[in-house]
Amino acid sequence: MNYFSSVSAVLLALTLAACDKPAVVVVPGPNVSVPGPAGPTGATGSQGNTGNPGFTGSTGATGATGTTGMTGNTGNTGNTGMTGDTGQTGKPGDTTVIVVPPVKN
Repeated sequence: MNYFSSVSAVLLALTLAACDKPAVVVVPGPNVSVPGPAGPTGATGSQGNTGNPGFTGSTGATGATGTTGMTGNTGNTGNTGMTGDTGQTGKPGDTTVIVVPPVKN
Protein backbone atom coordinates (compact mmCIF):
# COMPACT_ATOMS: atom_id res chain seq x y z
CA MET A 1 0.00 0.00 0.00
CA ASN A 2 3.01 2.11 0.43
CA TYR A 3 3.52 1.90 -3.27
CA PHE A 4 -0.10 2.95 -3.95
CA SER A 5 0.22 6.09 -1.80
CA SER A 6 3.39 7.12 -3.57
CA VAL A 7 1.79 6.68 -7.01
CA SER A 8 -1.29 8.61 -5.89
CA ALA A 9 0.85 11.49 -4.65
CA VAL A 10 2.79 11.60 -7.94
CA LEU A 11 -0.41 11.52 -10.00
CA LEU A 12 -1.92 14.24 -7.86
CA ALA A 13 1.16 16.42 -8.33
CA LEU A 14 1.11 15.88 -12.12
CA THR A 15 -2.61 16.58 -12.33
CA LEU A 16 -2.33 19.84 -10.46
CA ALA A 17 0.71 20.88 -12.45
CA ALA A 18 -1.07 20.14 -15.72
CA CYS A 19 -4.00 22.46 -14.86
CA ASP A 20 -3.99 25.53 -17.01
CA LYS A 21 -4.18 28.52 -14.72
CA PRO A 22 -4.90 31.74 -16.51
CA ALA A 23 -2.22 34.34 -15.98
CA VAL A 24 -3.33 37.45 -14.16
CA VAL A 25 -3.23 40.41 -16.56
CA VAL A 26 -2.91 43.82 -14.98
CA VAL A 27 -4.41 46.51 -17.22
CA PRO A 28 -2.90 49.91 -16.50
CA GLY A 29 -5.43 52.70 -16.00
CA PRO A 30 -5.64 55.58 -18.44
CA ASN A 31 -3.11 58.36 -18.02
CA VAL A 32 -4.90 61.26 -16.46
CA SER A 33 -3.02 64.50 -16.74
CA VAL A 34 -3.48 66.83 -13.84
CA PRO A 35 -3.16 70.49 -14.75
CA GLY A 36 -0.60 72.46 -12.89
CA PRO A 37 -0.72 76.13 -11.99
CA ALA A 38 -1.11 78.68 -14.83
CA GLY A 39 2.08 80.00 -16.29
CA PRO A 40 2.93 83.67 -16.78
CA THR A 41 1.17 85.67 -19.51
CA GLY A 42 2.96 85.63 -22.84
CA ALA A 43 4.22 88.70 -24.69
CA THR A 44 1.79 90.70 -26.85
CA GLY A 45 1.85 89.63 -30.49
CA SER A 46 2.85 91.94 -33.32
CA GLN A 47 0.23 93.86 -35.31
CA GLY A 48 -1.12 92.17 -38.43
CA ASN A 49 -0.70 93.46 -41.97
CA THR A 50 -3.03 96.12 -43.35
CA GLY A 51 -5.67 94.65 -45.66
CA ASN A 52 -5.86 95.34 -49.39
CA PRO A 53 -8.20 98.09 -50.63
CA GLY A 54 -11.64 96.91 -51.75
CA PHE A 55 -12.98 96.90 -55.29
CA THR A 56 -14.74 99.95 -56.73
CA GLY A 57 -18.47 99.40 -57.11
CA SER A 58 -20.24 99.54 -60.46
CA THR A 59 -22.00 102.71 -61.65
CA GLY A 60 -25.57 103.03 -60.47
CA ALA A 61 -28.60 103.10 -62.78
CA THR A 62 -29.90 106.36 -64.27
CA GLY A 63 -32.49 108.03 -62.09
CA ALA A 64 -36.14 108.52 -63.13
CA THR A 65 -37.28 111.73 -64.87
CA GLY A 66 -38.57 114.37 -62.50
CA THR A 67 -42.16 115.69 -62.51
CA THR A 68 -43.19 118.70 -64.61
CA GLY A 69 -42.90 122.02 -62.83
CA MET A 70 -45.90 124.21 -61.95
CA THR A 71 -47.19 126.97 -64.27
CA GLY A 72 -45.51 130.31 -63.71
CA ASN A 73 -47.26 133.50 -62.54
CA THR A 74 -49.10 135.71 -65.02
CA GLY A 75 -47.02 138.62 -66.24
CA ASN A 76 -47.76 142.28 -65.43
CA THR A 77 -50.05 144.33 -67.69
CA GLY A 78 -48.15 146.29 -70.31
CA ASN A 79 -48.01 150.12 -70.46
CA THR A 80 -50.69 152.07 -72.35
CA GLY A 81 -49.74 152.77 -75.94
CA MET A 82 -49.18 156.24 -77.35
CA THR A 83 -52.19 158.28 -78.55
CA GLY A 84 -52.58 158.45 -82.31
CA ASP A 85 -52.59 161.63 -84.40
CA THR A 86 -55.82 163.56 -84.88
CA GLY A 87 -57.58 162.72 -88.14
CA GLN A 88 -58.23 165.15 -91.00
CA THR A 89 -61.36 167.24 -91.07
CA GLY A 90 -64.11 165.69 -93.18
CA LYS A 91 -65.47 167.31 -96.32
CA PRO A 92 -68.97 168.73 -96.35
CA GLY A 93 -71.69 166.31 -97.46
CA ASP A 94 -73.80 166.75 -100.57
CA THR A 95 -76.58 164.32 -99.62
CA THR A 96 -79.02 164.42 -96.78
CA VAL A 97 -79.83 161.16 -95.01
CA ILE A 98 -83.03 160.83 -93.02
CA VAL A 99 -83.09 158.15 -90.33
CA VAL A 100 -86.57 156.90 -89.43
CA PRO A 101 -86.91 155.47 -85.95
CA PRO A 102 -88.51 152.03 -85.69
CA VAL A 103 -92.21 151.83 -84.82
CA LYS A 104 -93.12 150.65 -81.34
CA ASN A 105 -96.00 148.22 -81.01
